[in-house]
Amino acid sequence: MLRKCKVFIPVVVIIGMLVAACGPSAFAAADKKDAKKEVKKEVKQDAKPEAKQDAKQEKMAVVNGTVITKVQFDKEMGRYEQQMSMSGQAPGPDQMAETKDKVLKGLVDRELLIQQTKKLGIVMSDTELNDQIAGLKKRFSTEEQFTDALKQMSLTEVQLKQELSQDMAIKKMIDQEVGSKVTVTDQEEKTFYDAHPDYFKTPEMVRASHILIKVDPKASDADKAAAREKIAAIQKKVQEGGDFAALAKESSECPSSANGGDLNYFQRGQMVGPFEEAAFTLQPGTVSDIVETQFGFHLIKVTEKKDPGVTPYEEIKDRIEKHLKQQKVNEQVVMYVDQLRSTAKIETLAK
Repeated sequence: MLRKCKVFIPVVVIIGMLVAACGPSAFAAADKKDAKKEVKKEVKQDAKPEAKQDAKQEKMAVVNGTVITKVQFDKEMGRYEQQMSMSGQAPGPDQMAETKDKVLKGLVDRELLIQQTKKLGIVMSDTELNDQIAGLKKRFSTEEQFTDALKQMSLTEVQLKQELSQDMAIKKMIDQEVGSKVTVTDQEEKTFYDAHPDYFKTPEMVRASHILIKVDPKASDADKAAAREKIAAIQKKVQEGGDFAALAKESSECPSSANGGDLNYFQRGQMVGPFEEAAFTLQPGTVSDIVETQFGFHLIKVTEKKDPGVTPYEEIKDRIEKHLKQQKVNEQVVMYVDQLRSTAKIETLAK
């Protein structure tokens, strides 16, 4: 049984989970100065002066002289619990003590990795960081959605940049110190493929394009009739030999219109019922009658079909290599952190 690497999870992964809905994350301030700033923000609310002082001074651990505060720990616990709740795996009361130990260990491990990046002189440039932030923002439709996601994680954009910069530096260090030394042989790849045939089975799939005229489920009968009339006019153009992709670009109200209505391949269970039933019934090159779903009215053209089968080894070989390499890297990272622990001065003060 392979040991899973739970040393750190980059913050970008956590936000990605909020968008799309692996292991606990472990974030900590880069140094004492930043940690103190963070504490001041956290306890500024309605606490009494003496409570502020207690929160500032309460320590959960000290790693080579760098303090991990209760404020940082509580914030990380909140993130962990939120993440587990989203995945339906929220820890129960009996598991809470073990969970707290894991979260604190993760914070300590991450601090060790941060300190090691500094020791090795590994830093991220502003360009690298800004590119990462820009890519992250593209996952959200609006700036407001991005800001709301940060609020759910108790983060500001400034804090996100700091933590993301640290995570990127850690990843760069792991690639340099661990990943670059890990190799996977052709024999290991083939052995894995042969030993896990179920992993490579492929279901029946269909590739289809569609033209959508939207209708709100609460629309009036008149609005529905107008939408149906519009899709019927497009259907007539298709029946008269009109180019389906061109008509999709011109008339479809789905984002796929930019690609001529192409939805690429999908399997059963990925589309709403009436759409799926029509698509899997059609033969390649044929177009459906008007199909109604909760999104509106569709015309569906099936372009290709794939029967159930098994992905050939040569087609999946590169992905198997990446999978096996990541497994090995995860194992090596655990040992790498254990080595850092063996030479570090760590005080765990949490009760």
